[in-house]
Amino acid sequence: MRRASKKSSSSAATASAGPTKAVSKEVERIDQFFYTYADNSSGMIDPEGIETLCSHLEVPHTDVRILMLAWKMGCEKQGYFTLDEWRTGLKALRADSISKLKKAFPELVQEVTRPTNFQDFYTYAFRYCLTEDKKKCIEIPVACELLNLVLGLQFRPQVDKLNDYLKYQNDYKVINMDQWMGFIRFCNEINFPSLDNYDSDLAWPLILDNFVEWLRENKS
Repeated sequence: MRRASKKSSSSAATASAGPTKAVSKEVERIDQFFYTYADNSSGMIDPEGIETLCSHLEVPHTDVRILMLAWKMGCEKQGYFTLDEWRTGLKALRADSISKLKKAFPELVQEVTRPTNFQDFYTYAFRYCLTEDKKKCIEIPVACELLNLVLGLQFRPQVDKLNDYLKYQNDYKVINMDQWMGFIRFCNEINFPSLDNYDSDLAWPLILDNFVEWLRENKS
């Protein structure tokens, strides 16, 4: 009886070691993939490494899917991927090679564009572009590019007009988080181009009151 018990416990140990070994092999491959692009001195994938990664993925570094990848990794610093961030994102995507990462993109896009995730991604995109510590605003040209990137597919007419206005006006040099969140709320809630349900008494950021006034004055 003791022998049988020993054998069964040994089999159980072998079985439990199986998945662990497989996971460690996966992490090993993900790490090797990381070091293909990482800078030796910093131990991170830096902007140059990201550009190389993008060329291997056959996408421009300005592609929204690269920003989605950064969101999935939980990257904290724009233009840099740490090993821990890389592991987090690529384990979730089950991608340990260029070909697998390419195949994971459609699923990643689907995940990000779910209403439950998109608001978080939109907020993250703003924070990711705060390139310095304690910085709370992004410059107008950066805001225009970012709006185009993250909202352009869903709200092209609104984004085009908003970008036109931001480039035209002289009152604002930068955009803060409250204004940024106001833009997505505007796109989600306001009938466009009629604007018939826009009420300036409903605590919109002043920049959006000005935008709506500019739209009404320039309606062709």
